[in-house]
Amino acid sequence: MPMSALTGTRLRERRLALGLRQADVARETGVSASYLNLIEHNRRRVTPDLLEALAGVLGMPLAALREGAGGSLLQDLRAAVAAAGEGSGAELDRVEEFAGRFPGWAAALIALERRAAGLERAVEALNDRMTHDPHLSASLHEMLSAVSSVRSTAEILAEPGEIAPEWRERFQRNLFADSERLAAGSEALVAYLDGSEQAGVQGIAAPQEELEAWLAERGWHLPELEPGGAGPEAVLGEVAGLVSGGARVLARDWVARAVEEAAALPLAVLEAEVAQAAPAGPDPLRIAQAAGLSVVAVMRRLALRPGAAAGLVVCDGSGTMVFRKPAEGFAVPRFGAACPLWPIFAALGRPGSPVLADLVTVGRGARRFRALAWCDLRHPEGLGGVELREAAMLVWPVEGAVTGGMAVQVGTSCRVCARAGCPARREPSIMGELE
Repeated sequence: MPMSALTGTRLRERRLALGLRQADVARETGVSASYLNLIEHNRRRVTPDLLEALAGVLGMPLAALREGAGGSLLQDLRAAVAAAGEGSGAELDRVEEFAGRFPGWAAALIALERRAAGLERAVEALNDRMTHDPHLSASLHEMLSAVSSVRSTAEILAEPGEIAPEWRERFQRNLFADSERLAAGSEALVAYLDGSEQAGVQGIAAPQEELEAWLAERGWHLPELEPGGAGPEAVLGEVAGLVSGGARVLARDWVARAVEEAAALPLAVLEAEVAQAAPAGPDPLRIAQAAGLSVVAVMRRLALRPGAAAGLVVCDGSGTMVFRKPAEGFAVPRFGAACPLWPIFAALGRPGSPVLADLVTVGRGARRFRALAWCDLRHPEGLGGVELREAAMLVWPVEGAVTGGMAVQVGTSCRVCARAGCPARREPSIMGELE
């Protein structure tokens, strides 16, 4: 069976929607992860037997992957037009004629739109890192410091006149040490920007990043910590393998808290609540009262249960994000300040009161989400002690076309948000001219 220009893309989208890792799908179908990666990026053709196996593992109808899958092609074309905006001028009433007469051009148009969307996401991530990443800033400062030292020492050695042998030897030692420092700093910076695990990028990642990467690799759920599971000892070995000491501390705290929350609200009870929930979704407030947990803890359980599509953001009283699980289509900045219109920041000022909102993301491929934010208030030192606030925001994807309605337009952060006339804008965007 020949492979269409979109088969690999559809396989990848389906795998990501199911929350499956590339390595797991490859193992189930008897191929290597690297070969599956090439297939998903439309760089290798696939045999009929392998395509049938992939469709079975991913629960996809085989017809959807065949050459000329008209329904899928039309759906992808309409999505590309929607991403281009209302001013694109595309004749949607003739989309079937276009796809039928020029399937190659249609596939190219879809591929270009997806590439543009991927580049926009890359710009968001790079801007977030370049603007706010403390590790990048420290690496650059270290390099500039080493360069200044090398230059100063070289200028002294290059000056005319004799230098006492003992001083010349000292300057040469300093020059060698500063050169080594510059080389090491350059290698670390390149490794960090390159994202190469082999180069040791984990060693300079933030502890929070390392914790979240570990949880993401585990599918955001640790079944060993559920009642009747293998227990925390089964994951503490993985915790000990994390690179930084800070990440190990955060992970141990996470495991201890997850055990307590799983005991108070077992997964079976939680799944029953979700199954019986109204169309608007489960009620974390009611579940929290029944389980004797904080609302933020229940929101964690809801977002991190197996296969959950919801995203979760948690911040402290300063507005600093202390946990981030993104939802598909809802990007979360890793270092910089988030969009001030997110309901989580309104909840910080209204502890104990729910904040509900419909959100629409700004930019290419706009998506609609339902958001619930809540802020818990604690006084760990009792009366007269400090007051601590912890806010969380659950973000559920809402299927269907994006319409105006009462939804709030939100972005990732001001720096990469192209919304014109936003009343909450802090700084100009790098994504184009604003009206």
